[in-house]
Amino acid sequence: MIPAAFDYEVAESVEHALGLLAADPDAKVLAGGHSLVPALKLRIARPSKLVDIGRLSDLAYVRDAGSQVAIGALTRHVDVQGDPLLQEHCPIVSMTAGKVGDPQVRHRGTIGGSVAHGDPASDLPSVMRALDAEFVIVGAGGERTVGAGDFFTGVFQTAVGHGELLTEIRVPKLGDTTGWSYLKYHRRAQDWATVGVAAIVHRDNGTATSASVSLTNMGGTPLRASAVEAAIAAGSSPAEAAVHAADDTEPSTDTAASAEFRRHLARVLTERALTQARA
Repeated sequence: MIPAAFDYEVAESVEHALGLLAADPDAKVLAGGHSLVPALKLRIARPSKLVDIGRLSDLAYVRDAGSQVAIGALTRHVDVQGDPLLQEHCPIVSMTAGKVGDPQVRHRGTIGGSVAHGDPASDLPSVMRALDAEFVIVGAGGERTVGAGDFFTGVFQTAVGHGELLTEIRVPKLGDTTGWSYLKYHRRAQDWATVGVAAIVHRDNGTATSASVSLTNMGGTPLRASAVEAAIAAGSSPAEAAVHAADDTEPSTDTAASAEFRRHLARVLTERALTQARA
């Protein structure tokens, strides 16, 4: 299909982008475009203007930030996948970036665009939720930092308001005693996850003491599986804890799977992810 008519502006800086957005309440930000362009073609999105921030190279980086790794919002998936700092300190992020879409998407799409889009079927938002990542948002009122628990607010909705830009994502460095895993089920290689599970497991002398588990496509946002986390903290095995994976979830029924099949997948994948993360 053909998109509705829109104006197009190329931002020369973050400040320029913020000014362009402030001047038009119906403007939208364009980064890699792999989420927005299909919506434009289907006329699900009909912005009056696109503000292209794709050339803001100062927002494409991976940096050491003490106890965290800072990732610029315009860092391409392929660069996240191959970054040695992330591979050393937070490999679940680099590995998951390599699972996004296909090579064309990974070479063009950005990590910031992926999380700011707020798609509950997307991989990286669930990983960010499990990691308790932090998001730096810049607007006319200055800079603010939002935790992952407050960042994803609904289906295709995040804490990034109109006239604001997501500029940086901060993820924790995982120590040698922390295990991790991200698993997803999808019908074809490039499909969105029917269900996915991100697991971060902290160990003491080889025994799991706590876990952070997040679910992909089991509700309107990435969901923390709090019952699973409580079971692991109480000493349950992965199989025992995974029984609770679908508790308090609201999976949808669509052409990919029924809600009940998604609940089944959540339990199966959670057990596998916890087992891998504890190894």
